[in-house]
Amino acid sequence: MTSAPSSLPELKGPPTGVGALAMRERRLAYMMLLPTFFIVLSIVIIPLFANFWISFKSVELGDLRAARPMINEQLKPRPKADGHEVILRYRMRNSSKKEALRNITFSDEIPTGLTLVTNSNGQIDDGRCLVADQQINCDIGTLAGGERLDLKLPVVASQVYLDNGVRPRDTKPLAAYETSNVLTSLDFTLANFEKIFSAQEFWNVLRVSFYYTIFGTVGALVLGLFAAQILHTAFRGRAVLRGLFLFPYVAPVIAVAFAWVLLLDAGPGGTFNAMLQQMGATTGPINFLGQTNVDVSIFGLTFQFPMALTTVIIFESWRYFPLSFLFILARMQSISSDMYEAAEMDGATPFQQFWYLSLPQLLGILSVLFLLRFIWTFNKFDDIFLLTGGAAGTRTLTVDVYEQAFAVSNLGAGAAVAVVVFVVLLTFSLIFFKFSPQDDG
Repeated sequence: MTSAPSSLPELKGPPTGVGALAMRERRLAYMMLLPTFFIVLSIVIIPLFANFWISFKSVELGDLRAARPMINEQLKPRPKADGHEVILRYRMRNSSKKEALRNITFSDEIPTGLTLVTNSNGQIDDGRCLVADQQINCDIGTLAGGERLDLKLPVVASQVYLDNGVRPRDTKPLAAYETSNVLTSLDFTLANFEKIFSAQEFWNVLRVSFYYTIFGTVGALVLGLFAAQILHTAFRGRAVLRGLFLFPYVAPVIAVAFAWVLLLDAGPGGTFNAMLQQMGATTGPINFLGQTNVDVSIFGLTFQFPMALTTVIIFESWRYFPLSFLFILARMQSISSDMYEAAEMDGATPFQQFWYLSLPQLLGILSVLFLLRFIWTFNKFDDIFLLTGGAAGTRTLTVDVYEQAFAVSNLGAGAAVAVVVFVVLLTFSLIFFKFSPQDDG
């Protein structure tokens, strides 16, 4: 007799989806990231959005302060006797040169003892104003941008006014008005971008920016690589030299820029020019920071050499090579010495060891440094501004932002140039991340 097979429980697979514990951990992680998110939002995204917003508006420095009526109250001449008729004067102007003020009204309290002169109907001749219980209310209407208004109301002073010591300026007129703000309006324009792209100067500034950034970045990396290669070898006094090599980077930029200006001065106090002339290298002083181009002849070919721009690039390379030096030296010290010992036993020269062993191991850190230095150098403003002020062919996009926004007072054009800087750096970063080499180590 056979028994019926017992039913076996159905086997279930591993659980799917997100469990309760994982959900709590996820919520906790999001809550911990909220402060970071708000910090990034406040210091990065909001200013970036504001810059884009202003770039599409015709905004000048004067537009940062909203239009409002400026009212100055005077009583002239000063009453000297009971019954003396004088003029209560309200001088008003629109603080904005472009935006109009609409539906302007203001009210003011007239001191006791002053009575406005009325006509036979008991009304003020100026139909824009009404008075009741020592309170004057005026309906001005509209003031165009920069328009002024002079409102003169005759009043009679009594002995009460002369005795009480209260004067019209003791109470300020209260104004109400309507106006539009170019910053908050929804009117946008491409005039700023049309202006900068149509100017030949902009394309020259863009070319100078790339020239300065590329050569300044490469110069800093090459100097940092040489310094790291030299100080990677053990010798007496190496620690002292490592500290000295950091001086250009840690020294205040104002101090080192001022020192370079003194050294390269074309006047009698220029130390470097004096040394060159004493050695017979030059017959006269060279204006390193003030001369745009200098003619150079090589093998019968004459070309113009950008003197001031090259000097600024040399300063950029010298000042920021210690950062590259630190990163490259740290990467060198992490490379195993077994490869070099094996290569030396195989007869590899020091240059071959560097080219075939060290350099492939350093490509990763060099690519990261190139990206960082390119972005920082392209955004650099203080070095050029302190050395040349953007003159003599050294005007870059960041200097152009300052010139447009503050020297010319055109904030919209300055913001448009800043948007161009952002787009250039974003494009470069995306291309760099796509094709950058990877570290072999």
